[in-house]
Amino acid sequence: MVRPFAFGSNPETLATNAFQRVGEAPAIALQAGHEFDGVVARLERAGVRVVVAEDDPEPPKPDSVFPNNWLFLAHDGTAWLFPMLSACRRAERRMAILDHLAECGFQVSRVMDLSHWEQQGLFLEGTGSMVLDHVHRVAYAALSPRTRHRPLMDFAARAGYHAHAFTALGPDGEPVYHTNVMMSLGPGFAVACLAAVADEAERLTLRQSLEAAGRELIEIDPGQMAAFAGNLLAIWREQGGPVIGLSETALASLTPAQVRSLERHGEIAACAIPTLEAYGGGSLRCMLAEVFLPR
Repeated sequence: MVRPFAFGSNPETLATNAFQRVGEAPAIALQAGHEFDGVVARLERAGVRVVVAEDDPEPPKPDSVFPNNWLFLAHDGTAWLFPMLSACRRAERRMAILDHLAECGFQVSRVMDLSHWEQQGLFLEGTGSMVLDHVHRVAYAALSPRTRHRPLMDFAARAGYHAHAFTALGPDGEPVYHTNVMMSLGPGFAVACLAAVADEAERLTLRQSLEAAGRELIEIDPGQMAAFAGNLLAIWREQGGPVIGLSETALASLTPAQVRSLERHGEIAACAIPTLEAYGGGSLRCMLAEVFLPR
């Protein structure tokens, strides 16, 4: 996780993010810092090891709290760097964060940098753009201005994943800006807003793919998607089973039956992040860059 220094509503991302609002920066940044620390404390109480890196002040990076959009840390020691649509977000790709991980005992054996796609106006914003099934090697991707087909295929070919692309629509009728807003995968379950996939054939194919993997499919509706119920993450504790992290907003939107379904697959850890959600346009999963690196 990256503790934000200058969190705020990024005007460069508003056009493609229907979940984001505009607000005054100073008060928002202060509250965002409190919410960030609350997330770290909540996850650590649940038994999750959290590695916190600090944002640096220059240049200002209003979205630095969402590192999963530029960084994926793979099991084989590869650090993947991704192309991002917002020019000011590209400064988030900092080698100092990889150095910090090494200091914490993790091994980065190589860096695969896909940011060159920015020169062609093509983007793939990490595990925001892709929801990765690491077991079956499938990269699910809802295509949008931030998730383009060519860099998706480039990543899939290099990393050894099968790309499963489709189109999903958000509350404004435009493509969902990130796939991880409308779906999430965990050990034994999948949460997905299949109603957001307008094309019937694509919707059926996505359903079949998720169910074929042997996961319990927990469907959410567009209203729950707008409350970030799809933006959750199953995180393995160092000792014990998985923790399912999500925001309090997301949890409140779920039905009792949906909550019971999730609880069959892990302990639920809900975090209060209303400021980060409203003005960043992302939720808890976006704040977490999973560390699969070898020790």
